[in-house]
Amino acid sequence: MQEPLIKPLRVLFAGSPAIAVPALEALVSCRSKDGEGFVLAGLLTNPDSPRGRSGKPEPTECAVALRRLSHEIPVLKPEKLDGAARAEVKALEPDLLVSFAYGKIFGPKFLGLFPLGGINIHPSLLPKYRGPTPIPAAIINREAETGITIQRLAEEMDSGDILVQEKVPLDGRETTTSLGETVAKKAAELLQALLTNIGSGGLRGKPQDHGEATYCSLITKADGLIDWNMSAPEIDARIRAYTPWPLSWTTHGNQKLFILKAQALELGQAEALPDLAMPGQVLGKDKNKGIMVQTREGVLAVNELQYRTKKALEWKAFLNGARNFIGERLGV
Repeated sequence: MQEPLIKPLRVLFAGSPAIAVPALEALVSCRSKDGEGFVLAGLLTNPDSPRGRSGKPEPTECAVALRRLSHEIPVLKPEKLDGAARAEVKALEPDLLVSFAYGKIFGPKFLGLFPLGGINIHPSLLPKYRGPTPIPAAIINREAETGITIQRLAEEMDSGDILVQEKVPLDGRETTTSLGETVAKKAAELLQALLTNIGSGGLRGKPQDHGEATYCSLITKADGLIDWNMSAPEIDARIRAYTPWPLSWTTHGNQKLFILKAQALELGQAEALPDLAMPGQVLGKDKNKGIMVQTREGVLAVNELQYRTKKALEWKAFLNGARNFIGERLGV
C-alpha cells in the first residue's frame, strides 16, 4: 500500500538586513526536498530604500540574496502590514512565520494567517537584551558571552517561549560587524535543525523568566560621540560596538574625526608616556600600539582614524599628514 504524501511545511521568512541572509539561504537550500521537510513559500522584507550618495532606492540585503538564489520565490515588500499585505501573505498559504531582524511588529491578525504561528531569531541569551540592538549591547557591557535564541513570537517584544538557545563566547575584541557574522551563521544552523525536527515536537518551548528581562534601545548617530571622560575600556567597547554604524567620533579643532580602531591599554603596555594629562589629550605614539590618547582612566591606543572628508588611515600614515597632532586635545 502506497504511503500518503506528506505535505512539506510552508515557511514565510521575514527579514531585511545582512545578518538574516544565512538563515534565508538555509531555507532556500531545503526547497529541493519534495514532499517532506519544509520549503520557503516567500520572503517578507522591507521596501526598497535610498542608499549611498546617489540616494537611489535599493532592495534589502535579503531581497538581493533571494534574487541571487532563486527568481521563483515570491518577494513581498509592503509598507505596512495592513489588509492588502495580509491578502498577499494568505495567497502563499504559509504554515509558519520565521522572523529575523524584519523591523516591523506583527499584530494578531497577521499572526493569525499562520496555522503554526510564528518564531523569531534573536541574537542574545533571552530574556537578556530584549530589543533592537542586542549585539552592540553585549559588546558595550563587555559581556563574557552572548548567544542566539529562537523563540515563539508573542505580543510583547521578545517575550515568547524559548525553543532553542546557544551560547557564543566573547573574547573582548569583537565588533558588531564580526559578531553579527558569527551569530548569523550559527542562527542559520539552529533554524535548520529546529525546522527539520518540527514533526517530533521541535516547537515545544520553555517560558522565559520575565523577572530577569533586560532591554536595549535603538542606537542613533549621536551615540557615536566619544566621551573622553569615560575609561579607556569603556571607550574601546563603544568603538567596537558602533562598527559599522554609526562609528565612533570626536573632534580635532573644527574637524570631525572618526576613531575606527583602538584598544585600551593596561598599565605597562605602552612605552613611557607623559605625566597624567586631561581626558582627550594626545600623549604621544607607541611604535607597537599606535597613537596614545588619555581618558578619564587609562590610555587608549588608536590604530586607525579618518577625518570626515578624507579616507581612513593607519595611525602612522595619519601622523605623516597631521604633524602637530601629538599634544592636541580631542573633543574640545
